[in-house]
Amino acid sequence: MRRPRVLCAHPADAARRSGASSVSGASLESRWRLMAAAGLPILAIAVLLTLGGCASMDGSGTTGTTGPNAPTGATPGAAPSVIGGNLWTAQMEERRQALIQTGTGSGISVARTADNQLKLSVPADASFDIGRSELKPAMRPVLDEVSRNLDDAVRVTIVGHTDSSAGDAVNGPLSLDRAEAVREYLVHHGVRRGRLLVEGRGGRQPVASNATEAGRAANRRIEIFLSQPAS
Repeated sequence: MRRPRVLCAHPADAARRSGASSVSGASLESRWRLMAAAGLPILAIAVLLTLGGCASMDGSGTTGTTGPNAPTGATPGAAPSVIGGNLWTAQMEERRQALIQTGTGSGISVARTADNQLKLSVPADASFDIGRSELKPAMRPVLDEVSRNLDDAVRVTIVGHTDSSAGDAVNGPLSLDRAEAVREYLVHHGVRRGRLLVEGRGGRQPVASNATEAGRAANRRIEIFLSQPAS
């Protein structure tokens, strides 16, 4: 009578062919001998080893799988940061990135300040005619992005600046008028007026020397601050 064909080779031979350690080979050999000593038929031994030894060799039934096919969990978002009483959230970072893209090539700068405010600095020469406070179309896409889906908890501060060439009597009111023009645009696009603070600081806070035209142009600017109080 022909002996049934066994799908799994003798454990000791299989271990040697697969490069398994001598410890695991000895363990399989021991199992074979114990079952044989118990008087189990060859077929029964083969079935038990197929279900146990062969299954363990192909990795089925294991836990903690790693590698390219291992399941992965969702990457947790970064925790909000609180600095200077202000909260920096994932939504604030997304808006910063969106404003950077919107203002590319326009001279607009976008930054996160040391106290967790989003600061947008817009050259006034690109936004207003000289001596005027009516918004130019070039500034509208940036303000549209500022107002887009703005969280109710975010406060907006708009500060107008000028150079020092015309004196405080002219520069103060002009810088305030320009800040108010930005506020009215945002209100028209859905931002609640009570969330908007405007200031006109004239030429009192230059960022460059007023001795050169390039420096004066840098000083003529509108700064918009978005902040979310932590409490």
